[in-house]
Amino acid sequence: LEEFALKPVQDTGNILKQGYLEKRSREHSFFSSEWQKRWCVLNRRTFYYYANEKSKQPKGNFSIEHYSARLAFHLRKDSRKRCCFELICPGKRTYEFTAPSPAEAEDWVDQIQFLLKDLSSLTIPYDEEDDEELYNDVDSSDSVNTTSHNTTLNQDEPNVEREEDDIYEVLPGEQPKPE
Repeated sequence: LEEFALKPVQDTGNILKQGYLEKRSREHSFFSSEWQKRWCVLNRRTFYYYANEKSKQPKGNFSIEHYSARLAFHLRKDSRKRCCFELICPGKRTYEFTAPSPAEAEDWVDQIQFLLKDLSSLTIPYDEEDDEELYNDVDSSDSVNTTSHNTTLNQDEPNVEREEDDIYEVLPGEQPKPE
């Protein structure tokens, strides 16, 4: 892991987008510029920013998971306002950038949104059949309960009269209502 940190990210593979952006400094002063040119690299989960493209150590990085990206024309008042975008996550720092052109800003936002959509789809897909089997395994000793559960699962069939099936479970000590 130590070796990885000393290599420029360009050598590590999995780069989805990279290029120079101006990053808004969190704490700028009279001596430092509000916007600093940074070599930015986006891989599958992390956004890195370097002093330049030859730098071995990033000036900073953050996981883009749970962030959202959007164009942000309000960040600048000058002719480059249409080149701005920001990365936002509730409860975390907002990162603000200026791209070389409006098209490039849109491309960064599109790439990040695509990646975020991909990250959110890494969850295990829900499969109704597996859920039903799991339910039946847990409660396989009570076949009456399993039958009524399966009946409730099938209630979405259109126009099927099911007067004989009681969709309510009868609890011990209660008598079913006469029909």
